[in-house]
This record gives sequence, structure tokens and C-alpha cells, in this order.
Amino acid sequence: MSDSRPSLAVLGGTGDLGNGLALQWAKAGYQVIIGSRGEEKAVNSANELNKKLGLDTVRGMANPDAAAAADIVVLTVPFATQEPILEVVKDAVQGKIFIDVTVPLMPPKVARVQMPQEGSAGIKAQNYLGDEVRVVSAFQNVAADHLQSGHVNCDVLVTGNNADAREEVITLVEAAGLKGWHAGPIANSVVAEALTSVLIHMNKRYKIDGAGIKITGEPKA
Repeated sequence: MSDSRPSLAVLGGTGDLGNGLALQWAKAGYQVIIGSRGEEKAVNSANELNKKLGLDTVRGMANPDAAAAADIVVLTVPFATQEPILEVVKDAVQGKIFIDVTVPLMPPKVARVQMPQEGSAGIKAQNYLGDEVRVVSAFQNVAADHLQSGHVNCDVLVTGNNADAREEVITLVEAAGLKGWHAGPIANSVVAEALTSVLIHMNKRYKIDGAGIKITGEPKA
């Protein structure tokens, strides 16, 4: 593995989506840290990934320690848990890229778009963490079980105020077997977040196993 590759902390990495991303990145050769509220749960999840992939590189830590140890931090938790985790990792993520995968789903009506007061979860994360953190919003429209199985065939909208940070996240999108697109500033994260509820509705209505999105057209050089 190249020493130039960033290490990745996946907070909420014991959940389906976080674990799927951790799986794909570890398989691609990245140093991955599973983060969870409890260290033991994180360590157990990391051991399972190592066993599955035949590796010994995946580690498990409590969320604050994982955030402090990694170069890039990824948040993959339910919306209700977003703010409490932002609070405990705020100091540890200063100066880093922070990938927010949060979707403001509000049970039981998860197929209805319900955005937070701030406008989106991505905007909320950027406002809370401050300008020294380069928040990038991505991966909201990817089915967790597709990542777990490795059968991923959809595109990812990547939004954030810093174009270089977006480009680095697109590299991670591609490492996970997906196609990433620059989709503008963090204010535009509302689109991908809201689209998740639309896709959930379509999954139910049309019996689709994890609907995703594809961008049509070919970019010019």
C-alpha cells in the first residue's frame, strides 16, 4: 500500500452502510479504523472484517479515538445520532476532511422528504464543526447491502465548499467501486439527502432492491 494514501476512520462503522464502506476501502488497500460508541464493539467489527478479507490492517476504536487517529473521518450514522457524535469528535477533526453520509430520515415516514432547519445534514455538520474542517457530503444514495456484497452500480453526488477536498473524496468513491461527481458546494447536499427518501419510496413502490442514481452524458476533457 502506498504511504501517500490517507487513513480512514468510519464512525458508525459497525452499522450496515459504514461497514460496507469500510469493507470496500480495506479491500482496496486503505488503512481503515472502525469507530463506534463502544471500543469493544468496534474491535469486534474490525476483527470480523479482517477475517473476511484475510487482513490484519483494520482496527477498531471508540469514535473520538478513531477520529483523532485518522487522516479522513467518515460519519455513517442515523440523523438522530449525528449531533452527539459531532460534539465528541469536533476537536479531533479540525484541519481534516470530514465526509458526512448522514440522511435526515425521520421515522416512521422515511419515504417523505423532511429536511432539518439548517437545510441539510451536510450544512449542519459544516456549521457545527467550523471552517477549519472541510466537510464533504457523499454516499447518501448507495444501498448498504450492495456495498456489503460488492455489487455496486450507481453514481455518487459529492458536495462540499472545498473543491480539492471533493476531489479527494471522489478518489475514495472510485476506490469503493462507484462513480463520483463534483456536485457543487455543501448547500447542494440537500439534493442527495432528499433524494434518499424518494429512492426509498421507489424501492417500496416498484419492488426495487436498492435503487440508485446514474448520471447520463459524457464529460468533455
